[in-house]
Amino acid sequence: MIERVSWGGWPNCYRLTDGRSEVIATSDIGPRILRYGCVGGQNFMLERPLEQGTTGEADFVLRGGHRLWVAPERREGTYKADNLPCDVNIHDDVIELTGTLEAGTGFRKQLRLSIDEKGELKVVHGLLNTLQWDVNVSIWALTMMTPGGHGITGFPPRGTHPEHLEPTNPLVMWAFTDLTDPRLTFTPKHLVVRQDPSRTAPFKLGHFNVNSWGAYLLRDELFVKRYRAFEESTYPDFGCSFEIWTNGDTLELETLSPLTQLEPGAWLSHTELWSLRTDVAIKEWNDESIDSLMGS
Repeated sequence: MIERVSWGGWPNCYRLTDGRSEVIATSDIGPRILRYGCVGGQNFMLERPLEQGTTGEADFVLRGGHRLWVAPERREGTYKADNLPCDVNIHDDVIELTGTLEAGTGFRKQLRLSIDEKGELKVVHGLLNTLQWDVNVSIWALTMMTPGGHGITGFPPRGTHPEHLEPTNPLVMWAFTDLTDPRLTFTPKHLVVRQDPSRTAPFKLGHFNVNSWGAYLLRDELFVKRYRAFEESTYPDFGCSFEIWTNGDTLELETLSPLTQLEPGAWLSHTELWSLRTDVAIKEWNDESIDSLMGS
């Protein structure tokens, strides 16, 4: 079911539900996803009440929720305002929201939302190049989570020495990454980052996995997003298909598409699959417990 609703002070929002889960996205700004969770349950998306309900700002406003950026990250190109109305197209149980032309970049951004028969939310990110020349870009899909949970991601399959001598994946740091940060937990197969509102320092790590995924455990519910990466492709940030970032306000689960030479008039697409699990818990942050939490 798709219906038009108000949310967060924006009157022109659209709710898509299969009766169990629901997603709400707005056409007043963005495109931006504002809510995702079980019907009647908690919102996994970060909400910033002081930045809700307004439009037309000249500068980028964080707001919360799920957004589409362009990588590699550049101050003059990435942080463009997305504060104007979107075009709306609803067809075949799909919500399609297309943003206005970005001044200074020549991009139009799009989100297409649908729920399949398994209850997974398909989030298709689109980027249109309206310039008269090629641009080398990646779609960067950033999901801002409600504070107080744990972000989780998995590495490619592990091996043993000397049976497996080739490197399997990069683990990428930023200048502000501190591997002694107490919010960080490494296991042989996983990386866990705790979102702690009392710790304001930013933290970020990235890696590559063909089967990229990120999860967020918030109380007794689990949010998961998955993305199939391409081994033969070039990715931003020293080869990252997935990145995790946190500070005192939120934790972000981020995926990136391959760097693509996007021709004039061409669209670039990047798809994530979102799902929810309820009535879950974890006693200890080790591989066995995380595998059980993830249902693997």
